[in-house]
Amino acid sequence: MPESLNIIDLITQASLLVQIVMALLLLASLLSWVIIFRMSARLGTAKNFDQQFETWFWSGEDLAKLYQGVQGSPDRQGLEQIFYVGFSEYLRMHKKRQPKDDIIDGVERKLRVGLGRQQLLLESGLTTLASIGSVAPYIGLFGTVWGIMNAFLGLSQTEQATLAAVAPGIAEALIATAMGLFAAIPAVLAYNHFTAKSGRLYESRALFCDEMTGMLQRETSAERSTNRENNPSSEAPSSASQSQVQGR
Repeated sequence: MPESLNIIDLITQASLLVQIVMALLLLASLLSWVIIFRMSARLGTAKNFDQQFETWFWSGEDLAKLYQGVQGSPDRQGLEQIFYVGFSEYLRMHKKRQPKDDIIDGVERKLRVGLGRQQLLLESGLTTLASIGSVAPYIGLFGTVWGIMNAFLGLSQTEQATLAAVAPGIAEALIATAMGLFAAIPAVLAYNHFTAKSGRLYESRALFCDEMTGMLQRETSAERSTNRENNPSSEAPSSASQSQVQGR
């Protein structure tokens, strides 16, 4: 490559607007890589925490004891936080002796809210990656158009039109396009990867919420049945009234 077409020289000798475009694309690329590393660590940690909690949850330990253990954790996240929110609502409504259906509906609402909040935290940064992946090529294209325009304007001021006269301007313009693609391609690939990975975590957590709701529903039904067996006085009035009717 001739010395006059050295990439560093082309960048430093580019017009001010093209240099600004390149600087923006470089910042966008750095930002996307920071988000990529953070999301990779966050999703990996969330998956490990969820697996550990599910192992604990299905170990057969009483839900009340499990709740007490989770309650003492200051940094609850993922399934741990979702379980804490749902079971807190269950205890609150159970203490008020709400009907079974109302208790289950309240728990389901709290579980959905907890699931949504945890998913928002998990997917933080995806929007930025999507924006970089979609906008960066157009920013680079803008720098390319501007550089080529300057190159042809310079060509119009020379007496002899040669390729060597426009080559530096076109080269700096193409560098802007290359930087736009350099910023966009990793962002798009990372967005697709993290979207699929977070979607799998969401499905796993949603399945856990359904299973937890079913467990609480069975526990509530069993507890109400036990209470009726231990305290049959609730059925006494109907029996007494029936005897009075027969006596009449």
